[in-house]
Amino acid sequence: MSSGRASLSVDLLQRLLSRERAAVSEALNLIDDRRPKWRRESSALLAALEEAADGDARRVGLTGAPGAGKSTLLDALVRRLRSRGETVGVVAVDPSSQRTGGALLGDRVRVRATGGDPGVFFRSMAARDRLGGLAEGTRAAATVLSAVFDVVLVETVGVGQSEGDVAHLVDTLVFVAQPGAGDLLQFMKAGVLELPDLFAVNKADLGPVAERTRGELTAGLGLGEGDRSGWQPPVLSVSARDGTGLDALLDAISAHRAHLEASGELAARRKRGRDAFVRESLRARYGSYGTELIGGVAAIDERLRHAPEASGFALADAVGREIEEALGKGGR
Repeated sequence: MSSGRASLSVDLLQRLLSRERAAVSEALNLIDDRRPKWRRESSALLAALEEAADGDARRVGLTGAPGAGKSTLLDALVRRLRSRGETVGVVAVDPSSQRTGGALLGDRVRVRATGGDPGVFFRSMAARDRLGGLAEGTRAAATVLSAVFDVVLVETVGVGQSEGDVAHLVDTLVFVAQPGAGDLLQFMKAGVLELPDLFAVNKADLGPVAERTRGELTAGLGLGEGDRSGWQPPVLSVSARDGTGLDALLDAISAHRAHLEASGELAARRKRGRDAFVRESLRARYGSYGTELIGGVAAIDERLRHAPEASGFALADAVGREIEEALGKGGR
């Protein structure tokens, strides 16, 4: 390993922990370099960030069907957070280009509030091979941003596998509903509505149709049986267009975070997220054949139980080296 690259990662760690915004792009470039000789160094950086900064930033996910206005609401929330004096990091997960594999919408202006504001950082990520879900790099990007910014917002590509994936990454998951879309029944059947912690009916300025959707959603949630550890998800009306309900939504996000901390659920939730990340990362890298060589999911879970405080990135790499040795690769 190059000593120059190693010293670079140590320098980046210190700069990130000092909340230096200029270090964010450098760190993201390092973790995007997937060549084997740099992967271990970037994993060490991410592990150190998790251990040093985990629990500081509030991580909030925005999900919902395409057309619900997630990006517009995201923009409005960023501007409102900035007006409150909070810094914001944004990870937007876009569909992947079939030609380049990159973020299909990454070149568009997604959040107007980012222009020239040092208190905002925007990162567009490709979902890659995760249809409706999150690429492994999304967790890495959120970890970097969590070290520097007060709030990290993660916007997903839409309804699908993304709900389960982002729920493992964020502290609070917000479902953005579109008035009059007629898709709430399908979401309830698919179990999608059991995951979010807050519900925001967007486009409240539409009036009765938005209020009707809010009522339908409230009634639908009353039929659910999911265990939310004492938290009852509120259903709020918001409008990114005229600002209705934005403060109430941010206050509800803060209330949910306070509930997680008071109940001890925050640490438990982050551990569940770490475990899910390790399992999925190993499955994506080595497939079922590779993981079975060390005993399968049961063996991975045993390693997770014996290292409750360890970084997910460090664990994924350590178990990955075991698998590579079993495959006869010798960790190369």
